[in-house]
Amino acid sequence: MKRALVPNETLANALGANELARELQVRGHEVVRTGGFGLAWLEPMLVIDGKAYGPVQDLDALDAVALGPLAELPELVRQQRIVFDRCGHIDPLDYDPGWLLEQLEREPREIIEEIKASGLRGRGGAGFPAHIKWQTVFDTPAPQKYIVVNADEGDSGTFADRLIMEGDPFRLIEGMMISGHATGADKGIVYLRSEYPLAAEIFANAMDKSRALGLLERFDIELFIGAGAYICGEETSMLESLEGKRGEVRFKPPVPAVAGLFGQPTLVHNVITLCSVPGILDMGGKAYAEIGTGASTGTSTFQLAGNVKRGGLYELPFGISLRELVEDWGGGTRTGRPFGAVQVGGPLGAYLFERHLDTPLGYEDMAALDAGIGHGGLVVFDDTIDLVQQAHYAFAFCAHESCGKCTPCRIGSVRGKEAVAALASGEYTEDRLEVIDELCDLMEQTSLCQMGGMTPIPVRSALGEALSRKGEVN
Repeated sequence: MKRALVPNETLANALGANELARELQVRGHEVVRTGGFGLAWLEPMLVIDGKAYGPVQDLDALDAVALGPLAELPELVRQQRIVFDRCGHIDPLDYDPGWLLEQLEREPREIIEEIKASGLRGRGGAGFPAHIKWQTVFDTPAPQKYIVVNADEGDSGTFADRLIMEGDPFRLIEGMMISGHATGADKGIVYLRSEYPLAAEIFANAMDKSRALGLLERFDIELFIGAGAYICGEETSMLESLEGKRGEVRFKPPVPAVAGLFGQPTLVHNVITLCSVPGILDMGGKAYAEIGTGASTGTSTFQLAGNVKRGGLYELPFGISLRELVEDWGGGTRTGRPFGAVQVGGPLGAYLFERHLDTPLGYEDMAALDAGIGHGGLVVFDDTIDLVQQAHYAFAFCAHESCGKCTPCRIGSVRGKEAVAALASGEYTEDRLEVIDELCDLMEQTSLCQMGGMTPIPVRSALGEALSRKGEVN
């Protein structure tokens, strides 16, 4: 009898992993359902007695898709997995709480100092130093404090939150419980997007096991399923939704760390930020800070999608160049055509081009290009990309997903969509371009949140390049 690791993960299941697991059981093998490794182009990927195979379609033709020993697989060995070190190797619900219980004996101030020493910054987009939020919640007196996890992973081309919640849910529970202990919070809520039913099921089972182990006696966790609004990825809009209200952004200040959920101090982090905490405490904050580049410390879970040969999740130190990620790890475009552009950081991220490919992926380096890393998603395009159409899509996306609370976002996005549509029909007039530029200025400067404030980023990067190329042709 052989031991087979079969991913119980959304993508792998869509490609036949459930059927393969059943067939292996029929053949008498021991089957362990694990999370995925994040190597999307190899799914469904099986590990049988330590040897990897993928993508597997036929159990009788494994030799044709043999990848060699899992421990030597270059696509995994070359990564520096801190958040995802267990994912794919374990049964997600097989958990020993010994290490976690040791961490919960540490002094809260000591834990916050480790987070400060690590240089950990939010992995959800803004890159705000995590320890400042922790210290603020710790210092704010209140009868109730909360840990709220933003798992509303709505950016196009991102799937890190889903992978970790399906493949290693206790990593998130560890991060939540440690942050709760450090800040004085005794209630945690995970706000999960409704499009992730398998992640919801596995995480709910992990919560049940945590209760059975006695872990949630002093810190309780609730799973809240969102309603599918992109704007609820913004922290204050998410808090409104959790309170049973319409998902609209709040005025700041006060910040959530002072007055968040139900007016109480609330530590809001995204999934990967909190899942970085166990690794930091395990290796020490200073050691973690030595990974990466400059003020961009540690690893990022880069997610490659779009027109790329080897799409998937790659956990790598900050500082890797776009070229390395797209060409070396991603293998270039799937169509075989020349590289055209890559949008970094989701639908509100900048489009970057060939001349930008040697830029290191770090917060400061990307900011110098008027770009950002966001949640780590990168969507690749070949040279057939229609940049004017992409600018139109940015405005259209904003118009569709705007909460409507502020006029610059609600109306500006619609007017911008109309103006770019005119450009697409060939009306490249100075007046038209001036209107778009003024709209972008207005949205950047006066929108209540980053939904309207960041929409000009993809618009300007795409249109600027399109106009430059048009000038070269003319």
